[in-house]
Amino acid sequence: MPHDFFDTLGFLTRLAPARVIPESSMNRCIRWMPLAGLVLGLIIALPLRLGLFADSPWVQAWLVVAASIYLTRGLHMDGLADVCDAVTTHTDPARFWEVVKDSRTGAFGAMGLVMALAGQVILFHTMLAHGQYWAVAWAFVLGRAAAVWLAYHVRHLVRPGLGKLYIDGATLGVALAATLITFAAGWIMIGLAATLASTIIVTLLLFGLFRLAEKVGGANGDFLGCAVILGELAAGLGFALVM
Repeated sequence: MPHDFFDTLGFLTRLAPARVIPESSMNRCIRWMPLAGLVLGLIIALPLRLGLFADSPWVQAWLVVAASIYLTRGLHMDGLADVCDAVTTHTDPARFWEVVKDSRTGAFGAMGLVMALAGQVILFHTMLAHGQYWAVAWAFVLGRAAAVWLAYHVRHLVRPGLGKLYIDGATLGVALAATLITFAAGWIMIGLAATLASTIIVTLLLFGLFRLAEKVGGANGDFLGCAVILGELAAGLGFALVM
């Protein structure tokens, strides 16, 4: 089990050595995503909690986003950009998947990235201005849990590829465990009201992503990356709503 966790951490972040993961092990990685998010979030938030740029919450917020991009290699942002580029062609499923597979980023992908990055900086600033460092860390837990929840609901739509190896591991038990871990961590780290608000917001956002997957007849790893970013934003929005 620890080996599976470090496989997940190495695949999703720079916090463990990158490694080649056998296909037989890949579908076990998804069960560790909320815990990987917790480790990532704590590592990012801890220096700020210890006083780094304590008088400049805007600088702290920017550093959170910069650290997230660096430590995740921009993996999830890439998924968001691909989905945003392709969503404009969702009435033609074949064209949608052509755009997703295109390595270039178009205008809508760039707009999606700008909105997501600006939103993260603003929302993390809101948390940090209130001294809620562990709320920042929890945002990374909710983001990874969001990917697990989406994966469970799109298993019947999954397309061949690396994402399929992940999504195939999203059983009902894995989804329920992610829910319990994420909700318990949220209650402790951000409070019950903000946890409930964030959960409602992310559910609505994921429903839209699920409906898109149905319309285009498939889902892949880019959908999971998009779900991660939506989950992180939902954590900030939930906090801002009840603060």
